[in-house]
Amino acid sequence: MRSVAVIGAGAWGTALAIQAVRAGNAVSLWVRDPARAEMIAANRENPRLPGVRLPEPVLVGPAIPDGGDLALLTVPVQHLRSVLSRLPPGFPPLVACAKGVEQTTLRLPLEIVAEVHPGTPAAVLTGPNFAHEIAAGLPAASVVAAADAGLREAVAAALGTPSFRLYGNDDPIGAQVGGAAKNVIAIAAGAVIGAGLGENARAALITRGLAELSRVAVALGGRAETVMGLSGLGDLLLTCTGAASRNYSLGYALGRGETLAEVLAARSTVTEGVATAPALIARAAGVDLPVCTAVAALLAGGTTLAEAMAALLARPRRDE
Repeated sequence: MRSVAVIGAGAWGTALAIQAVRAGNAVSLWVRDPARAEMIAANRENPRLPGVRLPEPVLVGPAIPDGGDLALLTVPVQHLRSVLSRLPPGFPPLVACAKGVEQTTLRLPLEIVAEVHPGTPAAVLTGPNFAHEIAAGLPAASVVAAADAGLREAVAAALGTPSFRLYGNDDPIGAQVGGAAKNVIAIAAGAVIGAGLGENARAALITRGLAELSRVAVALGGRAETVMGLSGLGDLLLTCTGAASRNYSLGYALGRGETLAEVLAARSTVTEGVATAPALIARAAGVDLPVCTAVAALLAGGTTLAEAMAALLARPRRDE
């Protein structure tokens, strides 16, 4: 039996802990706050994933798990570096399960891992997955991306089940870009629907957003075809149309006239696209990203939704 450590007890970390048990592993779930760890351990339920019982085999605690065969990093990207610094040297292979770009350094998740734990084998798990559906065992597919084929296979073998199909990919840059950029596009998609601009507008925006994902992936050293798979197109479709998406729902609220401060004040969870939007624009400087740029400006208060839409619609006509 493999030993899997899940570092981070948000909804996604809790869902992956449940999935890891389902796949036959011994699982430890790290919860930063001791009081919260005690509450989850006693009640076998995480308020971040209400109504879902945590299997008894999952060991919950505030201490960083020792060793093991695999560690899943499920903390938000903006907190990833600080959490990694707490892991001891010689930790097992690390799997980055968060999506985004670090604001202070413009690094992708695996780049952060490489800086803090150089030489440690690392992969990224990404795809169109809502936490509550994975926890419930509903059918889903995702991508394990790493340059090392052996590591891809090991992660897929450890976490995959008939209901959670994992595909390997040797383009971790493209996979990470898809996971990060789709959150920004989802904010735009939500704003379009929230403002009552219609399904036609959302479909056009998603399609043009996919083109932006592809341009960023190639600019950063990834492959365009990676973006056409689960880690790009698949994740984009889910996040831009699913009501459970935090990024889509934030955009929807903005489209309805709420301010960013009001939306964030009402939330206890992280909406990664807010921090990722300006970081992605800065990292991909010189790349034509009109939708992502409009989102970054909207979040920063530099434009209104009406002005952003007018600017996008006024762009020069050209062949697709």
